[in-house]
Amino acid sequence: MAQLFTPLKIADVTFRNRIFVSPMCQYSSLGGLPTDWHLVHLGSRAVGGAGSVIVEATAVSPEGRISPDDSGIWSEDHEIAFKPITRFIKEHGAVPGIQLAHAGRKASTVPPWEGPGYANEQRGGWQTIAPSAVPFGDLPIPLEMDKKDIQHVIDTFREAARRSLKAGFELIEIHMAHGYLMHQFLSPLSNKRTDEYGGSLVNRMCLPLEVTRAVREVWPEDLPLFVRISSTDWAEGGWDLIQSIALSSELKAAGVDLIDCSSGGLVSYAKIPAGPGYQTAFAAEIRKQVGILTGAVGMITSPAQAEHILRSEQADAILMAREFLRDPYWPLHAANELGVDVEWPKQYARAKK
Repeated sequence: MAQLFTPLKIADVTFRNRIFVSPMCQYSSLGGLPTDWHLVHLGSRAVGGAGSVIVEATAVSPEGRISPDDSGIWSEDHEIAFKPITRFIKEHGAVPGIQLAHAGRKASTVPPWEGPGYANEQRGGWQTIAPSAVPFGDLPIPLEMDKKDIQHVIDTFREAARRSLKAGFELIEIHMAHGYLMHQFLSPLSNKRTDEYGGSLVNRMCLPLEVTRAVREVWPEDLPLFVRISSTDWAEGGWDLIQSIALSSELKAAGVDLIDCSSGGLVSYAKIPAGPGYQTAFAAEIRKQVGILTGAVGMITSPAQAEHILRSEQADAILMAREFLRDPYWPLHAANELGVDVEWPKQYARAKK
């Protein structure tokens, strides 16, 4: 049988296959609340056969959103609004996941179809925060966080995890990649602090690890906890694979089950050699060096490519994004191509052959 369709058990949760829908920002929330768009967008990928469907970067506080139109889970209203979505995903055989995030200095921007740029007060924007007063590209200078701000972030991640459980999610992924707040603390290019949260690698890892432990305090041990990292900044003097291996080892000790290995996003001038499978080597090395499950992500499009990544033991799961935008039923089509007989939704069974 194709490795891609071999069940994967993590903690006490069994995924029906190793094809996961990667978090994809939709910029279609109202006050952080999911809408009918999210039910259809996420639900169709569950119907399409994915092993897990992970909700887009979901802010732990209003100021943590990437844009004013981003998803959030900072109140009971958000918790209630997600329940029909998690229920539908589960009913159709997929594990409902959520990516908890804080955008830091990359927050308060407009959706991409409005063009790059800062969301001003009229557009619903706000003052951003970061480990240091170092802006991203042409965005405004963020306020440097004080100890009270840092504690608030820890508390909001903990509370968001608690709400995620009540909302019916069975998987949490903490977002520490793509230049958002946790990544900003990790990289020396964005973290210029001189206190216990800056300077050495141990200090720069401090907040991300405190957030992880806070989430694990309230997230049951029998449910999976993932972390997405940027394995490298693709920039001189920045975060790199060696540091990612050290972080992954600490995350494993803190109760993380899988490292989702992405890259980039911290600085606008990074030169990224993007191409098919260009990030899978990071997943392979972290898996080998740390002895932890990893997920491969980035320009994975064909069933043969995904199957090769798993069979060559580069990763344990495949997280796909844009290919799922092109084809919500990719797993069903992949099974056919790889000669695997999988169950189709009964409503669609007449089209299986």
